Amino acid sequence: MFFDNLEEIIGFAQLNNFSIFATPVEDSLLLLEKKFKPNVFTLSPDEKTNKISVDMIRNFISLTETKDKTDRFFVVKNAETMNEAAENAFLKNLEEPKDFHNFIFLTKFPSALLSTVLSRAKIYYLKEKDVLSAPISAPDKIKDYAKKLIVADTKGLIALANELSKKKDNPRDFSLKVVAASIEMLYKTYFKTGDKKFLKRLPNLLKLYDALAHNGHIKLHFVADML
Repeated sequence: MFFDNLEEIIGFAQLNNFSIFATPVEDSLLLLEKKFKPNVFTLSPDEKTNKISVDMIRNFISLTETKDKTDRFFVVKNAETMNEAAENAFLKNLEEPKDFHNFIFLTKFPSALLSTVLSRAKIYYLKEKDVLSAPISAPDKIKDYAKKLIVADTKGLIALANELSKKKDNPRDFSLKVVAASIEMLYKTYFKTGDKKFLKRLPNLLKLYDALAHNGHIKLHFVADML
């Protein structure tokens, strides 16, 4: 969903155990630290590699091992810099969060994150030019499929569903990445143009993403949820 100003991050962060904010990273972090300090714990990419490794994630997760039931906010800056192993190391915490733990990923490129991570989060896009004008970070092949999905008619959806379901390497994950890229494209195109026609398929895409993330039949949901 869209939100209008950074101050709204505070309310959204308190509502959800796991949120992803497509925002200016430093400004968002300063707001969270100002509001929740000293209960904000931050993880940043390594200064030398500009990456977040699995060991860094494991050390960060160890901070959640407490009997204290005070609300705590665990913030990952530039979340797109996590490698696959690092994101996977987070999954158990995202699946079974404690009531008083809130995980927050800050990034301008949400579609760069794993589909298994995205499916567990509430995703918020700030209505600011530098955020919504940022290019889609998905690979070209994913973006090409995403464009086809956005404009596909019934015949096209059937053909696309058949093609994606036959992918040799993890067709579900590939399909989820295509749908995530489609959602991001529509949000950003609507923001640039103001044309509401780009919002028409968003509810269908969100429904499709949720179905696939919960192991729904790929071919069935591509057609049933998009029509």
